[in-house]
Amino acid sequence: MTSNLDSVLKRNANDLAKELEVDRIMKAFKLNPYDILDLPITATEAEIKKQYRKKSLMIHPDKFKHEKGLEAFDFLKKAEDQLSDPLKRKDIDMIMTHARTQVLKSILGSGFSTGVPDDDPRLANLTPPLDQQVRAKGREILVEDELARRRKTKLTYANEGAEKAKHEEEVAARKRKVEEQAKWEERRDERIQDWRAFSNKKAKKSKKNANVLG
Repeated sequence: MTSNLDSVLKRNANDLAKELEVDRIMKAFKLNPYDILDLPITATEAEIKKQYRKKSLMIHPDKFKHEKGLEAFDFLKKAEDQLSDPLKRKDIDMIMTHARTQVLKSILGSGFSTGVPDDDPRLANLTPPLDQQVRAKGREILVEDELARRRKTKLTYANEGAEKAKHEEEVAARKRKVEEQAKWEERRDERIQDWRAFSNKKAKKSKKNANVLG
């Protein structure tokens, strides 16, 4: 009886841990893969892969059913892919390094060294802790970058739309010109007949006037 109870409690505890992990991922800042994987920016490649394997096995949709489980699993995989790509990780690391520099400058003043370690006595007992401050500053920078990227994309689409509209207008203008030329050609015989009729009428009028004068 005790064994069965322990088994049930253990299973419930495991399910609770998995549910909490899904919730944590869904609440994590999605532009920062370190937040999603719950890793420091100093994590090694091996640590990244180990953490991803651990968390992906924990919340894998085939093993744990949760309404947000599949979405959380996708975020986890995307974060691991981003940090496993040297160029993508370099970009995010540059941003987080810049964020750390900004935080250190606000704490230590302009004369600080960027090589100050996290365990420097001057950085102890900070409220909030250094890591949280760096993550918060990184969040600000990442949001600004994302907004700038979206504005650029929107402007590009707008320019492309303007170019497309201009091109379509040019095509329509050429089409109208061709249609007008075709109509002009279609009425050629009619214009010739009208001109001949006018010329004949004018000639007859001139002859009549000449007889009157004579």
